[in-house]
Amino acid sequence: MNSFIMSVLQQSLIFSITVMGIYITYKILKFADLSADGSFTLGASVSAILITRGVSPIVSLGISMLAGALAGLATGILNVKLKIQDILSSILVMVGLYSINLRIMEGKANLPLFNHKSLFTDKNPLFVLSIITLICAMFFTLFFKTKLGYLLKGIGDNENMITSLGINIGSIKIFALSLSNSFIALSGGIMAQYQGFSDINMGTGTMIMGLASIIIGYSIFKRIGFLNSSIICIVGTLLYRTSIALSLRAGFNPSDLKLISSILVVIVLSIGNSKELFINRRNQSLRKKKLKNSTTLREAGGGNA
Repeated sequence: MNSFIMSVLQQSLIFSITVMGIYITYKILKFADLSADGSFTLGASVSAILITRGVSPIVSLGISMLAGALAGLATGILNVKLKIQDILSSILVMVGLYSINLRIMEGKANLPLFNHKSLFTDKNPLFVLSIITLICAMFFTLFFKTKLGYLLKGIGDNENMITSLGINIGSIKIFALSLSNSFIALSGGIMAQYQGFSDINMGTGTMIMGLASIIIGYSIFKRIGFLNSSIICIVGTLLYRTSIALSLRAGFNPSDLKLISSILVVIVLSIGNSKELFINRRNQSLRKKKLKNSTTLREAGGGNA
């Protein structure tokens, strides 16, 4: 049981970095960046091939982040400069990254790292992951308190207003996509070192996982004001990964994971929408009651006069 809990916790910490990256595009920029699946594998393949060539595991993660930033740059250029729709531009990059990732791994679908040193060699994985995730969360939180972070939020909330200020929103969008994908690629590189191999299909479903984690986190904690976005991403990922792990322990096949993820998202969205509908109806009922009471009081006052 302890090993089960530790495994869920460690994987949650790794994937929470991906969720922070997806949060930038999905929640703030309102950009449907499907290239996340390819960027995750890109980070894993770059880190893996560099480690097999004798590069330091930490340095390999830095280069993975740079590769992810370039993937985000490509998506941004297609969208901003070539005016291709956000979904289509990210799909084009995702499809292209599949071939690029195969090239990086020298045509192999799977690249093992069992005979090479990694971040977790002779170290406590939970401690290492906690430190990395904490650093990412601190950077994530502090970045959105900077001028550039506020501008990015403003573009997501009201793009026309930011444009009217004479600010080049295209450049900021490209930067945001690069930053998002660098987070995702970092997570992929860490995962490759954690599990001891890189696989061409390991990024499949990354976007769905990220969306599910964000939706779960916000649906449960959005009314708790003191929780910032990075904590919501981490806790949402933990709840999502726990749900998936419990489903597997209950007897579901690994091939059912994507279906389970979809069902989880539908359930959480339905609960969230039901809450919103209930609150709106209650507010409408209260407004009608107040209007009725005020009308009755006016009529009573007129009758007394």
